[in-house]
Amino acid sequence: MPISTDPCGDSEPRREKIGIWLSLCAALIWPLQAAIIAWVLANLLTGEAAISAPLAAGGFMALAVLRAGIEAASQRFLSDSAEARVAALRAEILTVETRAATASQIGGAGALAALASEKLEALRPYMLRYRPARLRSTVMPLLLLAIAAWYSWAVALVFLLAGPLIPVFMALVGWAAKSASEKQMVEIGQLSDLLVDRLAALSDLRLIGAGAPVIDGFADASESLRVRTMAVLRIAFLSSTVLELFSALGVAMVAIWVGFTLLGELSWGAWGAQLTPFAGIYMLLLAPEFFQPLRDLAAAWHDKAAADAVLDEMDQWRDDERAARLGQGDRVAALATLPTVRLRDVCLHRGTRQICYPDIDIAPGDSLAITGPSGCGKTTLLRLLAGLEVPENGAVLLGDAPLSDDNADAWRAGIGWMPQAPHFLSRSLRHNIGFGAPLRPDLLQKAQLPGVIDALPKGDLTILGERGAGLSGGEARRVTLARALHRGPGILLADEPTADLDAQTADAIIDGLLEYAAAGGTLVVATHDPRLMEKAGKVLKLAAEEGAA
Repeated sequence: MPISTDPCGDSEPRREKIGIWLSLCAALIWPLQAAIIAWVLANLLTGEAAISAPLAAGGFMALAVLRAGIEAASQRFLSDSAEARVAALRAEILTVETRAATASQIGGAGALAALASEKLEALRPYMLRYRPARLRSTVMPLLLLAIAAWYSWAVALVFLLAGPLIPVFMALVGWAAKSASEKQMVEIGQLSDLLVDRLAALSDLRLIGAGAPVIDGFADASESLRVRTMAVLRIAFLSSTVLELFSALGVAMVAIWVGFTLLGELSWGAWGAQLTPFAGIYMLLLAPEFFQPLRDLAAAWHDKAAADAVLDEMDQWRDDERAARLGQGDRVAALATLPTVRLRDVCLHRGTRQICYPDIDIAPGDSLAITGPSGCGKTTLLRLLAGLEVPENGAVLLGDAPLSDDNADAWRAGIGWMPQAPHFLSRSLRHNIGFGAPLRPDLLQKAQLPGVIDALPKGDLTILGERGAGLSGGEARRVTLARALHRGPGILLADEPTADLDAQTADAIIDGLLEYAAAGGTLVVATHDPRLMEKAGKVLKLAAEEGAA
């Protein structure tokens, strides 16, 4: 479901509202301080009896301390609110992606990581600066315009002419700034995806001597991001220069009129009365403050452009509706008794094609080989059996109970999963198999791993990369088999366990799988290997027209 382009939505957090209003209260103190300064200086110019210097200084300092305290409190409230909002959005991304059954379509892991980390940080300056500046720019110019109009219609006219030029120019610049920010955010996501992809394959790239092309690719991507970033900065500097020009001209016009009026050279602009030194000095002190909220808003306008670009990406991510995996992901005990798994009228879509599976029963102790041409839905069937995907029609039954959120965690706790593409943590081989638990010698023997471990430089303490650096493809599959069997699962789901392996390694993997089945485990394997199909107890053949994934 899309979110508002305002990160606070319609229900502003209470702490943020307090921070925004405190920021306005701090700004409202300056007219009082300016009045004290103007009063003292006017009395010094006219030689009239003035309030005592200690009293004036004390009043000014008291207001200054009050203003600083209010501003500090405002920033604290705004900072806490921004931190909570950014943390909530990150938690939302992590929660959804953790439970999603399929990958996001807006980008790879790098783009999502960039969105959850550096891109969401663009919301922080927006909430800290833009929202308070927007309120101040709404209230303070009108208040100071009213004060100026009380003393001089000429100064009020200057404010009226110069003031609106700033928001008008901001709107014009804002269109270009948002477009440039969106392109910059896209480049950040693409560069992050490229970095993740290259790091994952770093060992292979080094082996084939592809270092130079990879470096050139990074250089090109970095240069593209630099160009996008400089485009954003050019807009920011150009707009700041023009806005400073408008405000400087406005202050200069007020100063010229006040100066010449006090010198007696001008006699118009003060409602027919002579301009007093107090009024002249007071308006000189208020003129910069009239433009300051508008300048603050203009400076923060680029924060809004960046935040809008990030929130548009969040909208796209939320619009990417994906089914969630069954269960909550909690660590629970496995089902006490392994049930018979039944598929009944199961269908789902892959793009524009529909996959429908025949009704099957998988009893405890069965060994089932699922085969068929590539794209017929073998991997999807394994994911359905594991509760990683949900059928659109029909049901996967555990005994007589449908596989659901209530029993999926306990069901998966008893499953061993051997994926087609091995994936590892950047930890030791021992940790990648047992995740900290000691390894059983019989398990290593079943996966034909003793010889592999002996050949590694640090044995089972050798650090593996994400793609199993230091292991051949067959060795990586054997490690994956050992990991799948480590906890003694009641059912093992293996996806193409012998694909792309030499005959000797494939035979070792098959022997390990069959040894598990012979010991009473339930084996379900998706395969093209005729040797594995021949030795399986049952074979399920899927036709090409039945599936698409």
